[in-house]
Amino acid sequence: MASTARLFALLNLMQERGWVQGDEIAARLEAEPRTVRRDLARLAELGLPVESRRGRYGGYRIRPGFRMPPLMFTDEEATAVVTALVAADRLGLSIAAPATTSALTKIRQVLPVALRDQARSLQDTLGFTNPPRTPQDLDTPTLLRLAEATRHRRQARITYTGRGKAERERVVDPYGLVVNRMRWYVPAFDHDSGELRTFRVDRIRTVSVAGPADPPPPGFDPVTAVADSLARAPWRWEVVLLIHASPESVRRRLPEWLATLTPESEGTVRVTLRAEQLDGAARLLAGIGLPFDLLAPEELRPILAAHAEALLTAAHP
Repeated sequence: MASTARLFALLNLMQERGWVQGDEIAARLEAEPRTVRRDLARLAELGLPVESRRGRYGGYRIRPGFRMPPLMFTDEEATAVVTALVAADRLGLSIAAPATTSALTKIRQVLPVALRDQARSLQDTLGFTNPPRTPQDLDTPTLLRLAEATRHRRQARITYTGRGKAERERVVDPYGLVVNRMRWYVPAFDHDSGELRTFRVDRIRTVSVAGPADPPPPGFDPVTAVADSLARAPWRWEVVLLIHASPESVRRRLPEWLATLTPESEGTVRVTLRAEQLDGAARLLAGIGLPFDLLAPEELRPILAAHAEALLTAAHP
C-alpha cells in the first residue's frame, strides 16, 4: 500500500474503532510495526491529536471530539459516491432532494480541483432511461430511529396511519428496513395483533425507541418477509392459475411481491396473483411466455381471449 493511502487507511481505522492496538493496525494495513509507528508519528506531525496508551487494553486513537478535516477521495471513491447520490435522487430513493443536492455540493468542495470538475461532469451528464421519480415524503429522524431500534434489538412505539387514514399507536419489534419498488417498508412483530406485519415507513408519523425487543424468528429474512406480505395483500382481483414450468422459471417472470408460488407436481406450479385491473393481469400473462391453465376468476377468460384475438390480428393482418 502506498504511504499516502496507508495514512488515510490508518486515520479511518482510528476514527471508526477508537482505541486500536498496534498489532491490529499492522495486520489491517499489512505493514510492519515500525512502519505503523512511523505513520503514527507522521499523523502527529500533521497536527492530528494521536493519543497512545500502554498496557493490555492500550493502543492508539484520535482524541475524542477532535474535528477532522475533510478526507480526500480517490477517483474511484468519488465516482462511487457521486453516482450513488445522483441515482438515489433520480430513482426516488433519496429522503429529500435538497439533502442530495447539498451533499453533492459538500463532496465537491473537498475534492481536488481536477477531480471536482470530473465529478461535476459525471453529475451533469449521467442519464437514466427510466423517468425520474419524486422522492418519498419520509421523515429522516423516523427512518434513523427505526434503523436504531432494529440494529440494537429494541422495541419501537410508532404512530401509524392505516388504509382508512386513522392513526393508531402501536408497539412493534422492527426486524429490518426494506425498499421494494422504490417504497420503504419495515417488517415487524406487532404486539397489538400478535402477528408479523409489514408497515410502510411513509405512513409512520412518530417513532420512539423503547425497551428490549425479542429477536426475529430463526432464519427470518426481512426482504423475503416483505415480498411475501405484499404478494398476499388484499387487491381487487385474485388470479389463480397452473403454470407448466419449473418454480425457478416462473419466479424469474413473476417477482415475489406480485405472486405466491406453490409447487403442485413436477413441472407444474400453482400461482396466485393479485391485480387491481383484469386487463393488466391479461397483459402480464400474455407476456410470461409459459403455458398455463386459468383456474380463476372466470371474468378474466373473455379478456384473455380479446388479447389473443388482437395478437392474431396483428400477426395476420
